[in-house]
Amino acid sequence: MAASSVTIRVDSDIKEGASRIAEYFGFDLSSVTRAFYKQMIRENRIPLNLSNPEPNAESLESIREADELIAAGGPGYSSAAEMFKAMGL
Repeated sequence: MAASSVTIRVDSDIKEGASRIAEYFGFDLSSVTRAFYKQMIRENRIPLNLSNPEPNAESLESIREADELIAAGGPGYSSAAEMFKAMGL
């Protein structure tokens, strides 16, 4: 199998940060890139987790409000339809 080159452009701070992480695990960026491509082929997908695992400030505030309502004995609903009915919608 013939080898090919891949050139990518990234900000130097991104490259330096990624290099530090790769080197911590004993790899260089080329080895990590090859492993990533092989994983793509093996899994037939792009193996990235693009989720935001931490709730944002608005969600955290909503969770806090819901906890306060529950603690105060506020109304509960068994379904969204029941909630909307109680709201007159």
